[in-house]
Amino acid sequence: MKIAVTYENGHIFQHFGRTEQFKVYDVQDGKIVGSEVIGSNGIGHGALAGLLADQSIQVLICGGLGGGALNALTSAGIEVCAGAEGDADAAVEAYLAGDLVDTGANCDHHHGEHHCGHHGEDGDHECCGHHGEDEDHECCGGHHEDDEEGGCCGGGCCGSRPNWIEGRNVGKTVRVHYRGTFNDGTQFDSSYDRGEPLEFTCGAGMMIPGFDKAVADMEVGQALDAHLMPEEAYGMPDPSRIIVLNLSQVPGAENFPVGERVFLSDGMGRPFPVTIAAMDDTTITLDANHEMAGKELNFHIELVEVL
Repeated sequence: MKIAVTYENGHIFQHFGRTEQFKVYDVQDGKIVGSEVIGSNGIGHGALAGLLADQSIQVLICGGLGGGALNALTSAGIEVCAGAEGDADAAVEAYLAGDLVDTGANCDHHHGEHHCGHHGEDGDHECCGHHGEDEDHECCGGHHEDDEEGGCCGGGCCGSRPNWIEGRNVGKTVRVHYRGTFNDGTQFDSSYDRGEPLEFTCGAGMMIPGFDKAVADMEVGQALDAHLMPEEAYGMPDPSRIIVLNLSQVPGAENFPVGERVFLSDGMGRPFPVTIAAMDDTTITLDANHEMAGKELNFHIELVEVL
């Protein structure tokens, strides 16, 4: 059995159609016996589905993908488990244990797939890796998170499925260039800087609602500026996603700087990111809201192509 994971620097890359690498795992008798990283050799769900089929892949684990990608993969006989995030190796182990949940052709995991709460009778959380450069803490390993591609776009971040959107491009695969900034002018993401337009299915829930809405009725070659309120982007922070734990419940927590992004694992062993919001001598406060929650976002968007 072969399992492929959209892959980048040890983590699950969050946009299937733009992944540059897959990590392929050989599995025998329910255990991983080998793995290798392969190039994607192309962009777009059709080419990627063909590549995986040629590699005799039976299962794909990924973050976000649209209905077109899901159809292409299932037509190739590949089982898809979407909505995964975090450490790639841990996700495969969770799949083999029957603990990985498929969200289908969307990527709502940034908005409630992993609700934080006290897991287990004592309320223990498992730390799943500090994002430091050189330190491995007593968890699943140290993974550095330089930039989660904090914009709604580059990393395949997602919003709730915008069924209410109408326009000529809804349901079509589009390619756009964009630049995202905060109200003070600070840039948080840009496809121009990466030199590659972003490809996604408009209206399929792959993007935050306001971005989808802005692109829905654009013409090829058109450029526009969109100002999104939090409700159109990552929503407002949810107080119920603030977690206060005893330091003893998070091994190695005393080494975590306030403001750092780390991974916890939920009750099913799935990793999800939180921010260290505060810490004192006995407790640590974790914020499981998306780091862009509550922020107004500005986008310059240029429609390059409709496929």
